[in-house]
Amino acid sequence: MQAKNIRRVVAAALLAGLAGAAQAHTGHGTHSLMEGLAHPFGLDHLLAMVAVGVWSVSALPQGKAWQGPAVFLAALVASAALGAAGVTLPFLEHGVALSVVLFGAMLVLARRPMPASIGLGLVAAAASLHGLAHGAETPATGFAGYAAGFLATTALMHISGVGAGLAIRRWLAERSGLALGGLGALLGGAGLYLFGQLAA
Repeated sequence: MQAKNIRRVVAAALLAGLAGAAQAHTGHGTHSLMEGLAHPFGLDHLLAMVAVGVWSVSALPQGKAWQGPAVFLAALVASAALGAAGVTLPFLEHGVALSVVLFGAMLVLARRPMPASIGLGLVAAAASLHGLAHGAETPATGFAGYAAGFLATTALMHISGVGAGLAIRRWLAERSGLALGGLGALLGGAGLYLFGQLAA
């Protein structure tokens, strides 16, 4: 096995180990702005939000990195409203965990040509899973404040991801493929671990 592949496997295993406590459920209340601000810091959501920002900088045309976070936020809001209205999907938590694997794969493949519409469609689909999970956990009386909180934190995480993507492109220009591949492998490993925990 090449040294590059060994590094990817080791990095994925390390992040998967860190993901042990992550869950799609909130683990806290869902009635207030402050609880909404805290919610996206669950590891599954955190990884997904940052990954969208990094992918957007790495895969979308220059000057259009805002499209990934914008699509994610729009799909998140729409599906959260549906979730609050009672719409759900079977194995929703498993889907949220697999969305992290999806974003890992997208980062690994970010340097290869992919139509922006397909990438953004995948972002929207993953965001819809996260939104349904958010909405399903929120009582009607607390939805507005809670939603405002998790949207604000989500936007900040996207900005962090965009910043990380810019740093990768600027400082690691010659090794950006390796950096993205390693990050993608980490996300994929964490997502598979989350899925395995839910399936156990």
